[in-house]
Amino acid sequence: MENRFSVTLSKIIKEVELDIAYMPKNPEEILIYSRDVSRPGLELTGFLDYFDNSRIIIFGNTENSYLNRFSPEQRFHVLDRIFALQPPAIIVTRNIIPYGELMSAAEKYQIPVLRSSESTSSITAALVSYLNVELAPRVTRHGVLVEVYGEGLLLVGDSGVGKSETAIELIKRGHRLIADDAVEIRRVSKNSLVGSAPENIRHFIELRGIGIINARRIFGMGSVKMTEKIDMVINLEIWDNKKVYDRMGMSNEMTEILGNEVPILTIPVKPGRNLAVIIEVAAMNNRQRKMGYNAAQELFAALGLEYPEEQEEKKVIKELEF
Repeated sequence: MENRFSVTLSKIIKEVELDIAYMPKNPEEILIYSRDVSRPGLELTGFLDYFDNSRIIIFGNTENSYLNRFSPEQRFHVLDRIFALQPPAIIVTRNIIPYGELMSAAEKYQIPVLRSSESTSSITAALVSYLNVELAPRVTRHGVLVEVYGEGLLLVGDSGVGKSETAIELIKRGHRLIADDAVEIRRVSKNSLVGSAPENIRHFIELRGIGIINARRIFGMGSVKMTEKIDMVINLEIWDNKKVYDRMGMSNEMTEILGNEVPILTIPVKPGRNLAVIIEVAAMNNRQRKMGYNAAQELFAALGLEYPEEQEEKKVIKELEF
């Protein structure tokens, strides 16, 4: 069964900058579970067969003008039928003063009423964007998330392979740390994964032989970042002489995280290899590939050889278990 996440109404009020017109109880106790919002259309005509009472309802100029056609008694009857289904909250936009009948129905069913001076479209966009992140499916993976040349790189591998040490070197070279040891990954859309650090360990790095350090305190605010999109996974593993590693960059391996496919590279680790530099090159090469350039293809063309197109087929490996 998929985990069900929630966000408190108090956080939404703070994030979207809403004013409180009526609040029946502490907004910290009111939980929102749906990433979608609702603008009542057919519901105002009495058609409630597919009404989703987990969504926040937004009233704007259109809804307000439609309600203006009714007498106060009819208006209360329309709103009473909707509010009886217990939506979590009502937002009235454009500084519209809520009808007395709306406030009466809200008080009857103990439903919060909030107000905003923003347009309905602006509030809807801001609210959906915030809820998509806060209520996104998520998973925590062992690894290190860094931003290198604008690319979000998730470094994974066995404990002791050198992930944190590599992150320190990358920070010293001007790149930024998002998370060390535990990376909380959220699927904010079917194409996007966003990683962050659990709040209680944010900015901390564990270095064997030294202990725990605070990267923000040592290297400054420019060395850390709160969240970053995951553009590539880099698997660090101890060099295996019996294993054949990709030398041409023709393979196109992907891994699945929360159902989304992400490019993955395996980089062997052994003494003398500068992992920070290698990862910087991997980040820049990944950007080039996304822009349609493939160095291996250009080399084959320069040598007058036919590029083996079958190598470009995606090979999806199982979801990471690190």
